[in-house]
Amino acid sequence: QLVQSGGGLVQAGGSLRLSCVASGRTYNAMGWFRQAPGKEREFVAAITWSGNFAYYADSVKGRFAISRDNADNTVSLQMNNLRPEDTAIYYCAVGISGNVGARVIDYGSWGQGTQVTVSS
Repeated sequence: QLVQSGGGLVQAGGSLRLSCVASGRTYNAMGWFRQAPGKEREFVAAITWSGNFAYYADSVKGRFAISRDNADNTVSLQMNNLRPEDTAIYYCAVGISGNVGARVIDYGSWGQGTQVTVSS
């Protein structure tokens, strides 16, 4: 089970931090996806178990940072310089393997979703 926190409403250029706690230890990759109204769920970022490798969607590269704390079974997403087009429901997920993936099918467990709204 994954429980998310964070999110909310922010003006363009602002920052938000999302967190996700897993109920148990996982040695798989973890990631974040987002889904805007009327659009498919899209990949945002992913990180390996060791935290040594992170992978980002081009649209967020340089603005978002994913991290994880295996001692607390958490994964976080720091979002800076937010834009209106970042508005979406954000989901954390646990991968089905240790490899980072950018597809929905690469992940087997999902958080409940958190709304992020960026106003212009």
